[in-house]
Amino acid sequence: MTGGSPSPRPGPRAPARFVCAALALAALAQPGGAALAQAPPAAAAPALPVPDEATSLKMLWSAMAAVDHANRTGNYSVLRDLGSPAFQANNNAANLAAIFAGLRGQDVDLSATLLATPAWDIAPTMIQPRMLRMRGRFALRPAGIAFDLLFTWDSAWRIEGIAVQALPDTAAAPGR
Repeated sequence: MTGGSPSPRPGPRAPARFVCAALALAALAQPGGAALAQAPPAAAAPALPVPDEATSLKMLWSAMAAVDHANRTGNYSVLRDLGSPAFQANNNAANLAAIFAGLRGQDVDLSATLLATPAWDIAPTMIQPRMLRMRGRFALRPAGIAFDLLFTWDSAWRIEGIAVQALPDTAAAPGR
C-alpha cells in the first residue's frame, strides 16, 4: 500500500471479496475474509518477463470490462471463463455473482475505468515465475475504483485472482 490509501481487501464489509488463487495474496486478508480459490503449487517453469505497459493495461482494462459486463448482465460465466483452470475449478458463475453482489448493488459503473489510466500501488510485477500481480486505483468521480489482480500464464494471461472495490471520494485521489 502506498500513500496510506486503502486497498481492496476481503472482509465482512468489503463490496467485493478476493477471488484469489495465490497464497501470496493471503497475507492481505483481513479478519473474516477468505480466499475463495487456491491454485495447486506451480510446477517448475521458466520465469516470464513482466508484460510491457500496453499489454499490462489491456489486461487490466479487459478484467475491469469483464466485471462491469458481469455486473450489468448478472451473467458471470464469461468472467469465470477468462480465469485460469484453478480459478474456474474453484468459482462457478453463481459464487462469482455472490462475491460481486455488493459492488453490483452499489450500481458502480466500471466502464469509466476503460478511459482512465490507473495509479499503481503495485505496478505490474512478477510475483512467481508465471504469475503477475497489479494493484492500484482509478481516481474517478463520484467514487474511485480500487483493484487487485493476479494473472497466471497458461498459454495466455488468465485471471487468477481479482478484487474490485468502490472507494469514497477522498480515497480515489492519488497520493491519499
